[in-house]
Amino acid sequence: MAKHIIIVEDEPNIANALKFILERDGYDVTCVPDGGEAVFEIQNRRPQLIVLDVMLPNRTGIEILRDVRASGTIAKTPVLMLSAKGQAKDKELALETGADVYMVKPFSNSEVLAQVKALLA
Repeated sequence: MAKHIIIVEDEPNIANALKFILERDGYDVTCVPDGGEAVFEIQNRRPQLIVLDVMLPNRTGIEILRDVRASGTIAKTPVLMLSAKGQAKDKELALETGADVYMVKPFSNSEVLAQVKALLA
């Protein structure tokens, strides 16, 4: 059975590109475009990995990450954060909040796949 990944990304081009490369590599992928729906979807679908944008409508990726880490059922789910924010303080905040990996946009497909495989190993 394919491992399930939830992508929380509001930019359709990025979400679709990520979905394509991950599905091509054999993963089952769900995209959630809205921060307000993200935790509900994550709790209901219980993915093996979350790919989470930092800047989202209705809730930030940091807020979502805090909720994920505080929830007993999904707290240990690996989180790969993606952001256009490349400053050290942004990365530090994400990692301190509980992100496993922080990648700055733009990123290469091979970088994303390598991080996904490492987090799911």
